[in-house]
Amino acid sequence: MSFDPDRLNRALARGPFVRVVVAEVKGSAPREPGAEMLVWPDGRSEGTIGGGRLEFDAIARARGVIRPELGRMALGPDLGQCCGGAVVLAYEPVTAPVAPEGRWHARPFGAAHTEMPLAVRRALGRARDRGEAPKLLIEGWLVEAVAPAPLPLWIWGAGHVGRALVSVLSPLPGLRLSWADTGEDRFPETVPENVRTLIAANPADLVTLAPPDARHLIVTFSHALDFELCHRLLNHGFAACGLIGSATKWARFRSRLGALGHSDALISRIACPIGDPTLGKAPQAIAISVAAGLLRELCETSAGTATTGEGRTA
Repeated sequence: MSFDPDRLNRALARGPFVRVVVAEVKGSAPREPGAEMLVWPDGRSEGTIGGGRLEFDAIARARGVIRPELGRMALGPDLGQCCGGAVVLAYEPVTAPVAPEGRWHARPFGAAHTEMPLAVRRALGRARDRGEAPKLLIEGWLVEAVAPAPLPLWIWGAGHVGRALVSVLSPLPGLRLSWADTGEDRFPETVPENVRTLIAANPADLVTLAPPDARHLIVTFSHALDFELCHRLLNHGFAACGLIGSATKWARFRSRLGALGHSDALISRIACPIGDPTLGKAPQAIAISVAAGLLRELCETSAGTATTGEGRTA
């Protein structure tokens, strides 16, 4: 996990909250350092630091937090949990939009000195010069990598597979979803608040709105619309594109796209079918396998930027 300003600022639309972060782990614990949850004054929460008594007590404490503070919990003696380890939780109120500068966000908690300790300065220097990721908690200071800008992902089609994709992908960090179809009635009554819906009689007309570094998943109700989207996206540019379909469908699309002047190398950038066919063709199976691939990419990118300090590239 990392410090994600985009996610936190979206959450702030529901009112001020306290961010609870697993800052340090010794021994066995339900979650790893960096795991987080957001807690609102009325007890609503988003995310998880491991569930059970640990999370129950953390939510109760978070509701009374008014300034950044740290709290240590021994999971066995204090909470009666079998993990046997201990965790340090960082409680951080978020009451205004956040916009950290630079690749690393370092700040004091609790009674820590407001002047940055030498150990923190040295850790940040090693991160900058050698690519060594610092520990999360150093002498009462929380040091987190700032998440890169969310990856834009466009889902074309609000049928069974489109809905499954949105259901699985919308809770994942690091993604910004746009969902397109022909009419409002094509979408479910409730759409996740972090998903932007777009409507057009011909959704292919919306292609020009997509940034060139966007990923696309084409799962519409119409083969004709699928083909037009492929054609327009090849002209428009994209970071990655996946098309739902059989080998026969893709063979016909490849031939027709070639006839329109697209090169074999360019056409081959479209993946068809999407997901892992060995897991089945059920909408949820497709969505889970697609999500697994995206998560793997996001984790690899996050690991790379955490050590190099570089932002995400297409």
